[in-house]
Amino acid sequence: MTWLVVKGRVGGRTGTLLGTVGVPGDKSISHRALMLGALAEGTGRVEGFLPSGDCLATLECLRQLGIEIEHAGAGAATTLIVRGRGMRGLRPPKGPLDCRRSGTTMRLLAGLLAGQPFDTVLAGAPQLLRRPMRRITDPLRRMGARIRDTDGHGPLYIDGTERLGGGEHNLEVASAQVKSALLLAGLYAEEPVIVRLPGPARDHTERMLAAQIEPRPGATSSLTFDATSARLDPTSIGRLRAIDRTVPGDISSAAFPLVAALLLPDSEVTLTGIGVNSTRTGLLDVLSAMGAEISVDQVRDQGGEPVADLTVRYSVLSGTQVAGEVVVRMIDEFPILAVLATQARGTTVVRDAEELRVKETDRILNVVTELRKLGAIIEPRPDGFIVQGPTQLQGAEVDSQGDHRLAMALGIAGLLAEGRTTVLGAECIPDSYPGFVETMRVLGAGMSHGI
Repeated sequence: MTWLVVKGRVGGRTGTLLGTVGVPGDKSISHRALMLGALAEGTGRVEGFLPSGDCLATLECLRQLGIEIEHAGAGAATTLIVRGRGMRGLRPPKGPLDCRRSGTTMRLLAGLLAGQPFDTVLAGAPQLLRRPMRRITDPLRRMGARIRDTDGHGPLYIDGTERLGGGEHNLEVASAQVKSALLLAGLYAEEPVIVRLPGPARDHTERMLAAQIEPRPGATSSLTFDATSARLDPTSIGRLRAIDRTVPGDISSAAFPLVAALLLPDSEVTLTGIGVNSTRTGLLDVLSAMGAEISVDQVRDQGGEPVADLTVRYSVLSGTQVAGEVVVRMIDEFPILAVLATQARGTTVVRDAEELRVKETDRILNVVTELRKLGAIIEPRPDGFIVQGPTQLQGAEVDSQGDHRLAMALGIAGLLAEGRTTVLGAECIPDSYPGFVETMRVLGAGMSHGI
């Protein structure tokens, strides 16, 4: 087991974070860049790929499906060359595809493989096999996919078929993964696929597909989408063309140094090249409402995605209410928001976030349990939590529970705590943010690995 050792306040004195850094490539976009590159005709280059455990799971699964993916130069782990085989070019794997701990890999591949003419098994680590999959398998079966789950979870068993229907799908949860799975399956459908959501969700799949679709001669409107719906007409698609992409920095990873800089006096940190797609910036909206000083500069387009530089400065924050549509736009940032709320003045209430119960772990339960070990005043709710602040945290031994985002959030909490904090189970951090400790150390944080 690997742990994270964090040096916090000493005698009431805190550290300061200063500097300019980038963060690893966006995890959601990295997954999709590989999958859509695999279905394209020709060779495409992916710059800024996130070489995390989850994204590498997708990479290895695609290799087992016959896709050639190679690094562009020695040691260039973040630049990949993907040699696509076209939408009908995937090959049967020799065995089950190991999705490791990646829910995105399993759910999106389920859609991509639903219309293939060969059988596939999607397996993974015990942690992944506890996550719900029926939200994927039920709508895919309604499209005609021959897919079986295991009591609502993985492994998933997909029997080959070359006949998928389309139809309308009204989702109960605003899930980008479910929407994406249906759109990927829709590439192999015989009629249009329409997906409607109860609220906004990430639209990376739609943006990336739109950039690659080459319509049949005379066809129009292969893909249309807005904040809460998408329509794909596979009959008007000629092929997916190979393109080069640059993956923006992941705002979910940027959240950790961003929040740390807001909470440590005299800190000022600039994070460069961060994706600021409006479906992902819920945390920035909430922090602004709490009084955070954040500058969004140099906004530009990068491969169809908006990108900007974020400068954050130490700020005195007030508690707030978080509920409704903003929850989906910051669903991965709640562990670090909980840490921030312990230092804000007053009460912070999170509602409508029951999805946190079925992430890598029960994030509501584990965030509450572990932050209480540090002295946080935090109460669980069925769909969120309530935090009272500001509270002086005390260093302690805490456990990531195998959740990479909780591990990093606890590391940031340790910087605010009096004395030393040890985060057990830190080996999961590279699932989304390889180099997290090194980045924080560059900014001046007292963090180190232990084994």
